[in-house]
Amino acid sequence: MCRDCGCSITGNNHDHSHHHHHHHTNPSLNDKKTLEVLTKILDANDKQAESNRKHFEEYGILAVNLMSSPGAGKTSLLEKTIELIGDEIKIGVIEGDLETNRDAERIKAKGAPAYQIATGQACHLDAFMVHEGIHHLPLKELDIVFIENVGNLVCPASYDVGAHVNVVLLSITEGEDKPEKYPVMFKNSELMLVTKVDLLPYMDFNIENAISSAKKVNPKIDIIKVSSKTGEGMDLWIDYLKFKLKILRSSLNEASKGKA
Repeated sequence: MCRDCGCSITGNNHDHSHHHHHHHTNPSLNDKKTLEVLTKILDANDKQAESNRKHFEEYGILAVNLMSSPGAGKTSLLEKTIELIGDEIKIGVIEGDLETNRDAERIKAKGAPAYQIATGQACHLDAFMVHEGIHHLPLKELDIVFIENVGNLVCPASYDVGAHVNVVLLSITEGEDKPEKYPVMFKNSELMLVTKVDLLPYMDFNIENAISSAKKVNPKIDIIKVSSKTGEGMDLWIDYLKFKLKILRSSLNEASKGKA
C-alpha cells in the first residue's frame, strides 16, 4: 500500500488503523524512529488540512470528504447530486484514484468542474494533494466542493484533508458489519449513506443490522438511505447538504461581524 502512511511497513495491512498508540505486532511500528517519522507526517498533514479549510472558508465553500470501499457508489452519488441541485448550488469535485481520469471525466460530463489526482501507490488523499486540487477549481463560482477519496475503508479515515464534513458510504452489496470491522472510518464520519438500496430485494443484507453496527461505533452518526439509480433518499441527502452549507455560512458571517 502507500509508503507515507505506514501501510507498507505493517505486517497485516487489513488490520492497520493508523492509531500509532496501539500495540502493533510488527516490530517496525514499535520502533521509536519510525513512530517519530509517522507522527511528523500526520502533524504536517494536519497543519495543511487546517490551511485548506481556511481557504475554502474564504470563499464560503462547504468541503465534504466522501469515503468508502471501492464500488460503493461515490461517483454515481455525485453525478445524481449534480443533476438535482447543479443549477441551485454550484458543485466542484476533487477526485482521488490510484490511476486514470475516468471519475473526473464523468463529473465534467454532468457540467461540474473537477480535478483528478492520481495518487499512484498512495491508498488515500492527504491534505497536500487536496491543496493542489483546490488551485485547479474556480472557487469563486462554487458553493460545495466534494473530495472523493480513494476507495479504501482504512487509510483515508486517519487523514484530515481539510473538509468540514466526513461522509462514509456503505453499499448494501457489502457486509452489514463493516462499521465494526473498520471502526475508525465510521467513528470519524458525521454521516453514513447506505447506498444502492434499490438492490435490497435481491441482496442478503439486513439494513437495520448495518445501522446498529454503525451506531455501536459512533452513536452520533447520522444515517441516510439512498439510491443514485432511483433517486430514493436523495431529497434527504440534498437537504443535509443545504443545512450544512447554511450552518457554515452563518458561522462565517458571525465570525466576520465579531471582527468588525
